Amino acid sequence: MLRQNRSTQRKAPRGGADEDRLVADMIELTRQYGRYGYRRIAALLRDAGWRVNDKRVERLWRREGLKVPMKQPKKGRLWLNDGSCVRLRPEYRNHVWSYGFVHHRTDDRKAFRTLNILDEHSRECLAIRVKRKLNSTEVIDALTDLFILRGVPAYIRSDNGPEFIAQAVRDWIAAVGAKTAYIEPGSPGRVTV
Repeated sequence: MLRQNRSTQRKAPRGGADEDRLVADMIELTRQYGRYGYRRIAALLRDAGWRVNDKRVERLWRREGLKVPMKQPKKGRLWLNDGSCVRLRPEYRNHVWSYGFVHHRTDDRKAFRTLNILDEHSRECLAIRVKRKLNSTEVIDALTDLFILRGVPAYIRSDNGPEFIAQAVRDWIAAVGAKTAYIEPGSPGRVTV
């Protein structure tokens, strides 16, 4: 009549007379079953006697802004298989330090390593040493500088790499009064004190 395209003409959406009760029931089921999505809620509504399909429930679900909450990550175990509790949690600054190596390559394909030392309680990076090759004497050197500046921590956590379990490093750490806490191979977070 006015030479308008048919795609511009739309009917105004009109919900059913029972839509408010349906939404109220849907929200109540969502509160009761927090991890259910719209399909499971639609099945529960059908079980309750509602004649609805998944598309209608999905439309109302989106209109009401309902979402399934993200799953919370499970906390790791605090014990070994033998039942002993060995995970060492930092309780204050300078209680537990951890250190380890990160390997990388430059653009010319030459490898380099960084020795990173962290305070686990404050998550502060205490030192980073970067060299092409780092060995146990470099580890002792970096720790000596930090012990002079910050004092000796109660524990020092590391993996079982050759630079960390070297007898010279163990003897030196014991001599300054700190204790070692080694992470068991293949299981980050489990510690052998």
